Amino acid sequence: MQGIIGKKVGMTSIFSVEGKNIPCTVIEAGPCVVTQLKTVEKDGYEAVQLAFDEKKEKRTTKAMKGHFAKAGTTPKKHLAEFKNFGKEVALGEVVDVNIFIEGEFCDVSGTSKGKGFQGVVKRHGFGGVNDKTHGQHNRLRAPGSLGACSTPSRVFKGMRMGGRMGGDSVKVTSLRVLKVIPESNLLIVKGSVPGAKGSYLIIER
Repeated sequence: MQGIIGKKVGMTSIFSVEGKNIPCTVIEAGPCVVTQLKTVEKDGYEAVQLAFDEKKEKRTTKAMKGHFAKAGTTPKKHLAEFKNFGKEVALGEVVDVNIFIEGEFCDVSGTSKGKGFQGVVKRHGFGGVNDKTHGQHNRLRAPGSLGACSTPSRVFKGMRMGGRMGGDSVKVTSLRVLKVIPESNLLIVKGSVPGAKGSYLIIER
């Protein structure tokens, strides 16, 4: 699918023609360089590899320096593959935000914010215990019973409990493209996308 690598700039809001205030996300989309063209004969599948964001040469391995040199570009920080790209591209070609059209829809993938260890109320939306009729005072946000007693003498897999939350791969589908600003390589989409400011995103048409 045709797409591009981007970086989350932040959120803002714009007004529509009807005067509605629309929350939206600003994404720095590209420019990306085509660093590899994978084929069925050589790699077993077809894909286009794009690279985005400048990287210091001293922090790049020799192998990757050679990889980028073949494409005639400088070292990049983030690489991603796109299958069924839908457009003929050449090695070293630049793909920018102009592949998107205002009003169309796109899918955005990223890594959600890591929340660390969280309890069941925040992680799973448990209601907690609010009934203090019988004198309990320290179990407000506890999970409660985890299952049966001597039979089966264990906690079943999948039991919703406290644990690490966030830091997952998340894909938000069908976000409308509100504005494309080619001179600044900016893409403005309706709604929110996963990740913190400055995190990398994959935007697919």
